[in-house]
Amino acid sequence: MTFKLVLLRHGESAWNKENRFCSWVDQRLTENGIKEAQTCGNVLKAAGFEFDLVLTSILSRSIQTAWLVLQEMGQEWVPIESSWRLNERHYGALIGLNRAELAALHGEEKVKVWRRSYDVTPPPIDESHANYKEIYTDRRYNFCDVTKDKLPKTESLKEVLDRLLPYWNEVVAPEVKKGKTILISAHGNSTRALLKHLEGIPDDEIINLTLPTGIPVLLELDECLRPVKHHKLLGDPQAIQAAIKKVEDQGKAKGTPAAVN
Repeated sequence: MTFKLVLLRHGESAWNKENRFCSWVDQRLTENGIKEAQTCGNVLKAAGFEFDLVLTSILSRSIQTAWLVLQEMGQEWVPIESSWRLNERHYGALIGLNRAELAALHGEEKVKVWRRSYDVTPPPIDESHANYKEIYTDRRYNFCDVTKDKLPKTESLKEVLDRLLPYWNEVVAPEVKKGKTILISAHGNSTRALLKHLEGIPDDEIINLTLPTGIPVLLELDECLRPVKHHKLLGDPQAIQAAIKKVEDQGKAKGTPAAVN
């Protein structure tokens, strides 16, 4: 018996469009992000998916994407559960900064390490940061399974996986084993962390895994929840490749970079 799990990075948000580190700042989808989510719903509907449960982070762009996908599929009634443990990686002091401008200052490789590496942690956010109060006074974090003072101030991808694994083991995995078809509408890094865990991607190779916004990822698992084949991005192949390139280009400096440190 095999189980189907669909993973999804939310549609484009305003700060995705502006090429800024969005992280835990709450953003809604752009018009293009709405279209991405709707297209995703049509792709999944055409492929015959019938979901039993949808899981999201507690960030609006993740939840909004799930709503739009289910609406396109005619499956609005499917239960949705949300957890902070599916939130995007906390980028600490990098939140709000433009990736291309950082690449011009620090070099594209340094920015790639900050964005994609497994165990490199950015500088932490502190109270002087413009978005600190917005994040840590947000009412949604009153309902987490940890107190606010235990929430991260920065994270590596490894730390994202560390906070995600209890949720996978205690909530998601048991539902998958019951035979439920589940959609996880989350974020680039929480999805990458989960794929790393399930597919056993080596620490030094995860830096090369790119997930575009709004493209569903199919993972088929055996009874022990081991992949029976490599994950597959669903949709038009040319559109998928264009979307991957768009994400990879976000970390590149525009024009001639300034002096590199």
